[in-house]
Amino acid sequence: MAGTVHGGKAAATTNKEKYGADFYAKIGAMGGKKGTTGGFYANRELARIAGAKGGRISRRTKKTA
Repeated sequence: MAGTVHGGKAAATTNKEKYGADFYAKIGAMGGKKGTTGGFYANRELARIAGAKGGRISRRTKKTA
């Protein structure tokens, strides 16, 4: 039943039984610790510029008179 919702739930149950209830928290933490770039935390000025660009982009349509 690979690739179905039911199969995914069964796999999750099996993983939790085999490796503990915090299985997904552990593998998620492992992935987070592998990061070396630091993201915007490493470059505050870049974060400020990117935030300003995002703030200028409107999701609303332009109102015509």
